[in-house]
Amino acid sequence: MTIRVLSVFGTRPEAIKMAPVVRALRNSPDVFESMVCVSAQHREMLDQVLSVFQLKADFDLDLMTPGQSPADVVARLMERIPRLLREIRPDVLLVQGDTVTTFAAAFAAYFERVPTAHVEAGLRTGNKFHPFPEEMNRVLTTRLAELHFAPTPRAAETLLREGIPQDDVVLTGNTVIDALLATVRPAYRFTTPALASLDPNRRVVLVTTHRRESFGGPLESVCAAVRTIVERFEEVEVVIPVHPNPQVKPVVVRKLCDLPRVHLIEPVDYVEFVNLMARSYLILTDSGGVQEEAPSLGKPVLVLRELTERPEGVEAGTAVVVGTDRDRIVATASELLTSPEAYARMATAVNPYGDGRASERIAGALRERFEARSSRRRRYA
Repeated sequence: MTIRVLSVFGTRPEAIKMAPVVRALRNSPDVFESMVCVSAQHREMLDQVLSVFQLKADFDLDLMTPGQSPADVVARLMERIPRLLREIRPDVLLVQGDTVTTFAAAFAAYFERVPTAHVEAGLRTGNKFHPFPEEMNRVLTTRLAELHFAPTPRAAETLLREGIPQDDVVLTGNTVIDALLATVRPAYRFTTPALASLDPNRRVVLVTTHRRESFGGPLESVCAAVRTIVERFEEVEVVIPVHPNPQVKPVVVRKLCDLPRVHLIEPVDYVEFVNLMARSYLILTDSGGVQEEAPSLGKPVLVLRELTERPEGVEAGTAVVVGTDRDRIVATASELLTSPEAYARMATAVNPYGDGRASERIAGALRERFEARSSRRRRYA
């Protein structure tokens, strides 16, 4: 009997990190019956990733609405996911990370008595409002899940301290490294005009920012820091894939659109973005995934958050938490742009996030946990 796995995700980062897992499951059709459900919490950005990884959703809930709140998404998911679970009766629900889709799907599965397996489990900041609402989404999913795939030893230790049985925690590495290594290309040629025309003699600083806790004043401070860096370093070009959120895009455009060496571009697909990271000299970001990807490419990361649930990169020396304070961002970026020694220390630090085989380990753990259960369940259905 095959193990029926329903993978549920709804945002671009989830799709990137779940794509290699879905591929690993589908590479063993004698073991797994793999199905994908997308909530489309982020419609266009999700569709980009599905296209890049040639993934087709078996079920598309198409939930995105203009101006939606996290509570809106949870309410719509709690209405639709239970019906889907009753219809297809999976042996296990597979979710990833810390989104509203992740929590709501796990909560729905709990009500339907379907076990949940959680990819990228055990990350914590210890502050339920940083990041918001992701920290609590992840904590609550831990309480609901049966099997926990920890990306790092620290994440595994966190789960054990919180009382998760050792047999339910599997150390896998992070699946984003699987996706990254399968996507980055030497001598890549960009298709986005602004990227194709980057001056090869200038150093590229890549900036991404979209977190809710940065809306308003913190985001304006980040923009002020970017302006100062560009004005101070004539050899620098800045690229900002501008998040479409109405709390982000108007602010970034208003604050930075007049600078000739700042390229404000639409979000690009994953292949383009990964190779943009590889082309960059320095990365400023509040993204969790980028904190994990950049070390594999030897790129120092300045984390535009007050807290990170990924302290392994900070401890390894690949990342520095600078928050959203203009002066601190400028000072740290300036050191890396002027000191070859400081840059080399970060660029050559060991990547703590994995070896590109996380998806294989996840598939193996699912097989070990659910194969016998699947056979018994179908026999008596």
